[in-house]
Amino acid sequence: MHEVFINYRTQGGKEAAYMCHERLSARFGDGSVFLAAKSIPPGTNYADALISNVRRSHVLLALIDEHWLDAPDRKNPGRRALVNRQDWVRRELEEALTSGILVVPLMIGRSAVQLDARRLPKSLAELAECQYERLTLRAIDTDMARLCDRLIRQVPELAALDRHPAPAATSDPDRESGVHNSGQRGGIGQVNGSLGTFVNESHGPLHTGSGDQIHQNHSPKITGDSTNYVAGNNHGGIRQEFGPRVPRKDDER
Repeated sequence: MHEVFINYRTQGGKEAAYMCHERLSARFGDGSVFLAAKSIPPGTNYADALISNVRRSHVLLALIDEHWLDAPDRKNPGRRALVNRQDWVRRELEEALTSGILVVPLMIGRSAVQLDARRLPKSLAELAECQYERLTLRAIDTDMARLCDRLIRQVPELAALDRHPAPAATSDPDRESGVHNSGQRGGIGQVNGSLGTFVNESHGPLHTGSGDQIHQNHSPKITGDSTNYVAGNNHGGIRQEFGPRVPRKDDER
């Protein structure tokens, strides 16, 4: 089943239509995008194929360039194509709007401007109120990727066909373990949880815990439980213990 129907005018929009078809097919699969020149089998009644595929689609992309509104009617010189009720671009759009299908005007190039409802047939006036997207051929890959990302958030059927879903967020081992060390060299690092404080490459006085630290005549005085003090160069580890000091057997002699 074709999920996306590409509506375009052969004069001026054919190149963009083929480029859109290629990128949409790569994202959602070959059978998910309808383009009349590629999707209608030989010998098929094209009128029935066009209308039936519009009705079965979930999204219609209306490719609109700067000449789209004033494109001439080939069968009636001097008149605009959109004025002709038999114009296929118009008929496909009317069918999509009346069927409740999501219609997205896709403005081709920087010169294409938002549609003016006063210049559209009454049956297409709603098209001027549809939020449009812009497509530039120089940045078509980026623009189409952005469009596809937005469509899958609106159309669950497309999300199920997405061949390039966004990667799942990866976990941060350091964050999960509660360790935060942003390339710190020396000083104090913080460890969340019940581990306490770690000290690495200290080169000066260091005091941690709840005790007091007093420097007097270069003879430090330290009081309080759970207190660490480091002076000078430290080339080893520091272990901090909490709570009352437990006597060792050697202290009992």
